[in-house]
Amino acid sequence: MEFDLNGEHKRYAYKLLAGLITPRPIAWVTTQDENGVVNAAPFSFFNVFGTRPPILGFAPGDKEPGIPKDTARNIRRTGEFVVNLVDEASAEVMNQSSQELDHGISEVALLKLETTPSVAISPPRLTIAPVALECREWSTLEIGQNRLVIGLIDRIHTRAGVLDPDSLLVNPDAFSPIGRMEVPSGYCRTRDRFQMTRPD
Repeated sequence: MEFDLNGEHKRYAYKLLAGLITPRPIAWVTTQDENGVVNAAPFSFFNVFGTRPPILGFAPGDKEPGIPKDTARNIRRTGEFVVNLVDEASAEVMNQSSQELDHGISEVALLKLETTPSVAISPPRLTIAPVALECREWSTLEIGQNRLVIGLIDRIHTRAGVLDPDSLLVNPDAFSPIGRMEVPSGYCRTRDRFQMTRPD
């Protein structure tokens, strides 16, 4: 099968790309508006893109054409956000936080999510998250109807046990992130892993 995403199959781009390019990590992003209201929303168009400096990117779609979601609006106003990673234990509440709410209504308050203050920025991190990345906006690119937020990672917080304190390598028995799979509702666990040594 072949699809022309700039032509006759343009309307299928989301279904095809979001279904085929998997698994994708999930950025459960917390932001804060000018009144101190904390927003929490998940995005699976997300990944880390470099380490010198450490950067990541995620794409918060618009609520409606031309109307940014609260996450994008808050980042544009404050330049700060936290990317909380999602594991099996936090999967269900993350999914609940994806519901569309009116502007100014906090998913954190609605779902009674506990937060922990960040160190270098104002938006708090989600206590339930096994890993949280404090970020500052480097740029937001608007390409057509896409919005790509690029952030500089300032600090990493991990739950005890996620990293070996000596090697700083991940302990797979203590960190079970989930991934986004086929649309509309596919997810995967990451407990079934294998090792491949890179050739010299």
